[in-house]
Amino acid sequence: MKSKSRVRQAFIVFGILLFVAVAATFIYYQPMFVLSDGKDVPKQATSIPFTYPPLDIAAYNAKLEELANIPIHYVRIAIASSTVSSTTSTELVATSTPSSWPVKTVYPLGGAILPFSRIVAYYGNFYSKQMGVLGEYPPGQMISMLKNAVDEWQAVDTSTPVIPAIDYIAVAAQNTPGSDGLYSLRMPSSQIDKAISLAESVNGLVVLDVQIGLSAVETELPLLAKYLKLSQVELALDPEFSMRDGGYPGTRIGTMDAADINYAAQYLAQIVKENNLPPKILVIHIFTNQMVTNWDKIKPLPQVEIVMDMDGFGTQAQKIKTYDGVVATKPIQFTGFKLFYKNDVLQPGSALMTPEEILKLSPQPSFIQYE
Repeated sequence: MKSKSRVRQAFIVFGILLFVAVAATFIYYQPMFVLSDGKDVPKQATSIPFTYPPLDIAAYNAKLEELANIPIHYVRIAIASSTVSSTTSTELVATSTPSSWPVKTVYPLGGAILPFSRIVAYYGNFYSKQMGVLGEYPPGQMISMLKNAVDEWQAVDTSTPVIPAIDYIAVAAQNTPGSDGLYSLRMPSSQIDKAISLAESVNGLVVLDVQIGLSAVETELPLLAKYLKLSQVELALDPEFSMRDGGYPGTRIGTMDAADINYAAQYLAQIVKENNLPPKILVIHIFTNQMVTNWDKIKPLPQVEIVMDMDGFGTQAQKIKTYDGVVATKPIQFTGFKLFYKNDVLQPGSALMTPEEILKLSPQPSFIQYE
């Protein structure tokens, strides 16, 4: 009798456990479906945060050393030929010039693009043929040119993957005040969507360029928030058209302070945290030392990688001089270099710099922009 009772109890326990398991399974999967007209219709599942692989610090440091591209010199030093003789001989010894590159600053989070890849971007505005290649050529031709530029860079530096980008002027400086008196014009969503679509066609990034005029960074960035929340969308600021000290765009070269740039970095960092994104890239265009004040107070963050981009045009010698004197002297994190298809070749005998020539710079740029 006792054995039958135990068997009966076992069946009861098994039945209870089976019921609990079935009920739990139903409850677990219930959020995935809703009943509609007798049909199971998929319902949006609760998102599971994506975890990016942790940063490979050793690989990161090695790539920074490579980008620093510190010139090696050989000097001849005297050495004693023996411990008992006063005679000496000479020997060539390799040495490098002291440099502030690579920069010792905060490490980015996992999923960082730089320094592991190089970005090659096409710049402009779809409404203007004078502001860069994006508006100068039909989309199909422009994309073909961008692909060729990417291939050219990839062939020269096979160790660094090249990522194409559409660098779109989302807020364009104006020489008239406009209805709001800010001397800037915000592009409609349709145009930004077009930039995103073009970038998707080449599996590339989008850089939203902001020329604030008499507006402020704090005003303009929240208006672009829905785009900056996308993982493939980065940000660029152009101090040339930031007229915080008066005047209006085109009358003089503008300026931004480290406080403006730090605000932008902190704004992007918050977006990264809230949306579980890889680090954002913040590009600052610059071609004079006065364009960015208090540059040494600019603070890279784990969520934001900062690029100081040499934005000047001219002959090869002029561009290298500007890069060495304005960008390389500001060791913040990464550097960029802009090429102008037209303005760089205006002077007789001048030619567009090649990837081989640009990669001789110290440090090597991680962001290349074509206008």
